[in-house]
Amino acid sequence: MGNDVSGVAARPIAASQGPGGEPAVVISGLSKRFGSVQALRGLDASIHYGRLTGLVGPDGAGKTTLMRILTGLLAPDAGSATLAGHDVVRDNDAIHVISGYMPQRFGLYEDLTVMENMRLYAHLRGLDPDNNAKLFDELLEFTRLAPFTKRLAGKLSGGMKQKLGLACALMARPRVLLLDEPGVGVDPVSRQDLWRMVQALTDDGMAVVWSTAYLDEAERCDSVLLLNEGTLAFDGPPGDLTGRLVGRSYRLEDVGEQRREVLAQALDLPGVGDGVIQGAGVRVVLRQGADPAPLRALAEAQDIRPAEVPARFEDAFIDLLGGGPGGTSLLAQRMPAVESDAESAVSCKHLTKRFGEFTATDDVSFEVRKGEIFGLLGPNGAGKSTTFKMLCGLLKPTHGEAHVAGVDLRRATGNAKAKLGYMAQKFSLYGLLSVRQNLEFSAGVYGLDGAARRERIDEMVSIFGLSPWLDAAPEALPLGFRQRLALACALMHKPPVLFLDEPTSGVDPITRREFWTHINGLARKGVTVMVTTHFMDEAEYCDRVALLYRSRLIALDTPDALKRRAASDARPDPTMEDAFIGLVEAVDRQLAEAA
Repeated sequence: MGNDVSGVAARPIAASQGPGGEPAVVISGLSKRFGSVQALRGLDASIHYGRLTGLVGPDGAGKTTLMRILTGLLAPDAGSATLAGHDVVRDNDAIHVISGYMPQRFGLYEDLTVMENMRLYAHLRGLDPDNNAKLFDELLEFTRLAPFTKRLAGKLSGGMKQKLGLACALMARPRVLLLDEPGVGVDPVSRQDLWRMVQALTDDGMAVVWSTAYLDEAERCDSVLLLNEGTLAFDGPPGDLTGRLVGRSYRLEDVGEQRREVLAQALDLPGVGDGVIQGAGVRVVLRQGADPAPLRALAEAQDIRPAEVPARFEDAFIDLLGGGPGGTSLLAQRMPAVESDAESAVSCKHLTKRFGEFTATDDVSFEVRKGEIFGLLGPNGAGKSTTFKMLCGLLKPTHGEAHVAGVDLRRATGNAKAKLGYMAQKFSLYGLLSVRQNLEFSAGVYGLDGAARRERIDEMVSIFGLSPWLDAAPEALPLGFRQRLALACALMHKPPVLFLDEPTSGVDPITRREFWTHINGLARKGVTVMVTTHFMDEAEYCDRVALLYRSRLIALDTPDALKRRAASDARPDPTMEDAFIGLVEAVDRQLAEAA
């Protein structure tokens, strides 16, 4: 059916096969430079109809540059690319018709409703909104947005915004759909919906490219293009890359409270390329040709049982890029041990926040122990950030009480703020100030002056590698460095309690490893860390996890205990994502039965 919108199929797209089985996208010798930065270097690849192709790589690998060239928004310096037989430079107008593009920051108009946004994008794609009501109905049903057509886009959850963005990208029935990190900031339930929709599109023959920082998403793709420093490091089914690690992935079982110490020791072994905490255990990947004897000796010394486990795509990704950042945190080494006799570092009782008739947080109670890493999870709009802001003294509760580092937030908000660091979900630095000025401002806010101030700023610059960026505005930094700068500012005064609201959203897996090396090291020094995340593997790193849904606390336990609750005959070894979705669906069933 191509781009003819006179008829509507059962799904938003009819089959889009090329003549004679030709590829949907052909990339040949593609290169692109920005000043002294070589973003792409002689790239060759093909992308096929009816398949989901994952585009992965670390920050700065060239993923977004490639996406923008394929959509005709950038011209390559050398080489060529074609979509459905059309050259992205010579046939630029045709490219905009046959492709759909959803950038990282999709251009929704937040002061327009869902339907108004869709009508606007129909106009932009050359369609008459008044004669395409059936198409709108189909897209609304496909994305499950039909009940929300009158809601302002700015009032949608993160997952719903992504679905609306997808509906707009599909407006002209593209043959090739390019999605630049659609899962960033989206909870597992909404990501599951996105996967359902994309699977339906590829089943109908569309070529879909899904750029992602979530390696579990890449593992579910039919094929993967892995970029690194502008070159193609791997091209093929994810299982082909994972197969290279046979016999090199291990899990140290039942490590318990010593898992952070054991992880740090394991990462210091010369034969270990990567390692992460996985519930009560530690997952370790050996380098190619490494002798496993030192790892077994470490396990025996700790009376731990090592077990060989199947490799994951994430293991293979990190291995291909040379391994993770190691287990030593210079940030934690410069942090004094937290001295406190109190068992509880953070607590809240019956915490409630209402905005008019809307209840964002409803009767939430829990305690966080000193030196604990405590995860706060939940779907978009569940109340996580509202709860965080109340515990940081940024929002006043409607009801209930909260204590941080022994300070009652109702009576001494200023004293509490001096004892905590807060890294906000939406980047909270000052765009009109340079990197250096942001660091100086944070130091001044927290009372540092003189030699102590200069010494602490120099430490942060050195630890986070900020020297090349000191005179730049935060917006000019790659995302990973912006997040490092935000963490540096939050930790400027060495607080005993740290709040991190989705600190690694959108950053690549190696940068996430770096962040968690710091977080684990800080916890070992007695710093209490509260963190929200949509990466379910990161929830495994937490000592305990609280799950919020519909503004209420529905579960609180260790990651392994929550996974056991989700176990069944069909799924005897569930993931954290399985547990998350299972607990949310159980609440929905209870509410449906009660109704």
